[in-house]
Amino acid sequence: MGNIHRGIMAGKLKGPVLHGYFRSSCSWRVRIAFALKGIEYDQVPVNLIKDGGQQLAVIQYLDETRPGARLLPADPKKRAHVRIISDIIASGIQPLQNLYVIQKIGAEKVQWSQHFIDRGFQALEPLLKQTAGKYCVGDEVRISMADICLVPQVYNAERFKVDMEQYPTIKRLNQTLLEIDAFKVSHPSNQPDTPADLRA
Repeated sequence: MGNIHRGIMAGKLKGPVLHGYFRSSCSWRVRIAFALKGIEYDQVPVNLIKDGGQQLAVIQYLDETRPGARLLPADPKKRAHVRIISDIIASGIQPLQNLYVIQKIGAEKVQWSQHFIDRGFQALEPLLKQTAGKYCVGDEVRISMADICLVPQVYNAERFKVDMEQYPTIKRLNQTLLEIDAFKVSHPSNQPDTPADLRA
């Protein structure tokens, strides 16, 4: 998804505006952050299939400038863990199954996506076994940027039929997070531009 508007927040007098695509991992991460922070926002759908990141900077900006749930822990060690997990997902896994890349791969897109998601999850699973409590980092009842990154990536893994039984920690965390309102309202099946056949 090479469109510069994807997942980028632009401030307006009545509140932020998110230019995004219903199934974009980047846009979804920002929607989760907005929901966790209790920030009302407008959406401008960008049809990436018809016309056919930077999201961590947006999430960190929201965390530093808006009240509400902290998305990065105060503890430096835990904050480093959150950033490592987020970077593995947002930089190491997700770009390799971006819409633009998948379109270039063509008929082999499922195998391509499975390979790179599995490769990333093989690195992520042992790390999460060490860091996770109820959520990705620690036992405190706090959702972090790592959790925000994890759920959209698991959604993509399921879309591409990755065997999630191989990753019990990732699977457990994802199931826990999907029960939280911020993750429900931001889900791709609940967006203004979600096609009717994909709506919840």
